[in-house]
Amino acid sequence: MKSRQTVLLAIGGGIAAYKSAILCSRLAQAGFEVRVALTGAAAAFIGAPTFAALSSRPVASEMFDSRFPLGPHIELADGADLMVIAPATANLLSKFANGAADDLVSTLYLQVACPVLLAPAMSAAMWSKPSVRRNVVRLEEDGCHFAGPETGWLSCRVSGEGRMAEPESILVAAEKLLDKNNSV
Repeated sequence: MKSRQTVLLAIGGGIAAYKSAILCSRLAQAGFEVRVALTGAAAAFIGAPTFAALSSRPVASEMFDSRFPLGPHIELADGADLMVIAPATANLLSKFANGAADDLVSTLYLQVACPVLLAPAMSAAMWSKPSVRRNVVRLEEDGCHFAGPETGWLSCRVSGEGRMAEPESILVAAEKLLDKNNSV
């Protein structure tokens, strides 16, 4: 029997990826096994060694990785209790809503058999685009859960809606989903 719950944390390519390091640490401190996957763009913002140290596990960023003989999309998804995508960029929301599987994170999304929690992060202009709104509606219809986005200071030097939820808020949302899933 599995001793603790497993959270698959996927990091998208946005400046808010720095908050995901804090989230990873909070999840580990809360007693979860944390498995981490980075998009290629996320790795441009924050490195795998940070997440390896915080999660105490190897970090995957490529579809083919000899550390995962069955493939990282299979091994990381296997037995996951929750997948959290933070930041969930407009690009990732589009891929998830349309069933694309052209990188590790989008393939993981299609592979997991657990609840999915998305923490969007993008500019206010992007968040308000009709195409992004359609993707959010489709993902909600598909059963995805959302934490944020919040309104606040954005990296594009303006204030608006699109700021990734704070790590503590995402942790609370994750714990609620895991508690709900366990009580079913």
